[in-house]
Amino acid sequence: MNIVVALFPLVALIAMGYVLKYTQFVQDEFWANSEKLNYYVLFPVLLFLNVSAVQLDMNTVSRMLTVLVAGTCLISIVLWGIKQFMHIPVQRFGVYIQSHIRFNTYIGLSLMGALFGSTGMQMFAMLIAVAVPLVNIISVLAFSNLSVKQLRQTCQSIAKNPLILGCVAGVLFNLSGLSLFKGLPELLKILAAMSLPLGLLSVGAALQFQQMRADLRRLSLNTIGRLMLMPCIAYLLSTWMGLTDFERMILVVFFALPTASSSYILTRYYQGDSQLMAAIISVQTIGFGLMFPLLILTMH
Repeated sequence: MNIVVALFPLVALIAMGYVLKYTQFVQDEFWANSEKLNYYVLFPVLLFLNVSAVQLDMNTVSRMLTVLVAGTCLISIVLWGIKQFMHIPVQRFGVYIQSHIRFNTYIGLSLMGALFGSTGMQMFAMLIAVAVPLVNIISVLAFSNLSVKQLRQTCQSIAKNPLILGCVAGVLFNLSGLSLFKGLPELLKILAAMSLPLGLLSVGAALQFQQMRADLRRLSLNTIGRLMLMPCIAYLLSTWMGLTDFERMILVVFFALPTASSSYILTRYYQGDSQLMAAIISVQTIGFGLMFPLLILTMH
């Protein structure tokens, strides 16, 4: 019951975003501008606040990051092997990679707060700092022929990524031992509080149900792989690394998250199968809402 209660506001906001977009209650320009505001200002502030407040054992953090990197690289290598064996075209392979390793940060941070409190949000923010550059590099390589120029452009883009900058600023501020001058923390908290509701509304607005008729077999296999296989990998690796139940659950939830809505943008940029990507984003988001409570109960 607690899981359902925790999920309800998230699902309600996503549904509200879809209804607002579908009924044209707000114009399309609103979604583009709100996503830009969230990506460049609100969400980096939220990450900064969480990372700057982290008081975690660095040994624990390093082991969790090891599981994150190992799990992401493991599934990427497996998918690369399947690509070679089944001769999957690059346009579609990039979609499969993204759908397994990229993650919806808005849903993730909202869930961490609802299920695990401030400690969960801080741990998730630390994971984001490593996961964002890692999954972006792998995703770009999946669409390319390992071009040095493309890799350099990707690294430059990552270095300017607002989410990374927010996390790095938080780490530096945390290590400095300084404190913000009076009044600024309250301003940052107000800005941060706007991020997740706006982000979840945008997730709902990005749903495209008409694309879900594309290929039910591929969509089903992909969704099962993401929502069931990935959490199992996280569970096994976390157990092997000797993490506590709490730390293991953080990673299980992280690996179970549906793929990011921004995967569609990257797919179009590299001329991948954008229709399949749009369908996967929608199916994974809906499937996550249906399967997540069962996943948590099973892991417990």
